[in-house]
Amino acid sequence: MRIILDGMGGDHAPASVVEGAVLASKKIEHEICIIGQEELIQAELGKYKYDAAKITVIDAREVITNDDAPVRAVRSKKDSSIVKGINMVKNGEGDIFISAGSTGALMAGGLFLLGRIQGIDRPALASVYPIMGSKASLLLDAGANAECKPNNLLEFGIMGNIYMEKVLGRENPRVGLVNLGAEAAKGNTLTKAAYELLEQSHLNFIGNVEAREVPKGACDVIVADGITGNVILKLTEGLAWNILQVMKKKFTDGMKAKLGAALLLDKIGELKKDFDYSEYGGAPILGVKGPIVKMHGSSSANAVMNTILKGIPFVEGNVVETIQNSVLEIEEITLSE
Repeated sequence: MRIILDGMGGDHAPASVVEGAVLASKKIEHEICIIGQEELIQAELGKYKYDAAKITVIDAREVITNDDAPVRAVRSKKDSSIVKGINMVKNGEGDIFISAGSTGALMAGGLFLLGRIQGIDRPALASVYPIMGSKASLLLDAGANAECKPNNLLEFGIMGNIYMEKVLGRENPRVGLVNLGAEAAKGNTLTKAAYELLEQSHLNFIGNVEAREVPKGACDVIVADGITGNVILKLTEGLAWNILQVMKKKFTDGMKAKLGAALLLDKIGELKKDFDYSEYGGAPILGVKGPIVKMHGSSSANAVMNTILKGIPFVEGNVVETIQNSVLEIEEITLSE
């Protein structure tokens, strides 16, 4: 397997990207190809001992930033790490593309260069959602689609179900629709219609899930439109960070608190790890004709390493092909409406 890694994407590139690649290369036998401005990447690689047969570099002179208009950048910056990397997957020169760069550019690149899976109307960003003391859930859409139709939410449920089974190893995952009440009749026109479609599917659909139930692990696949999903994800991240900061302040306020913190150090560490996005890897873009994974913009070396490691079953599980084979069910359900 050849893993294509964007060396120029993210707040800490290329330093954290290169370090993460080196860490991952020591755990796997696959080749990691870092694409970007060669002299910068080689300078970072020079800081580490690594197997040169496992890590290669391909030069790309241009960089797509978050300030660039995504569609225009993909069309005009042909020599960027994002465009060249996605084209390598398209041309069979790589098996998966991983980047911490612009989400919009990655989505545009996936659509224009790889193309949508036939029958999938809207590709989605699927993000692992941490559950305290339990296995993580998968949230989609996490922000790629601000406006959705009922059949899009059905697509999200089916694609999330496949990824959860093939990559995260969860058999018959519970699929829930985020809504303002648990009753089937609750919600707006979108959620009511989506509820009916999901109910007709082969999925283990458990119905509507209220936001307060999501952090408790009420379902394994959390289905929502892009705005709702993104708000849930970022609110949870912000809340978790603030709770950890308050705990840190409380546990360092006086000698008694410090002694108590020392006794609970292992448990505090476990709690922090539960909410650390770097432990879960990146978010796959599901619905395009090739594996693309979006990492957090501020990804650390640990996050890059974990994204590479968790990207391997994305390819080995034939997720893209399985989604393609599931399109027929989506068409049958939507046509029956």
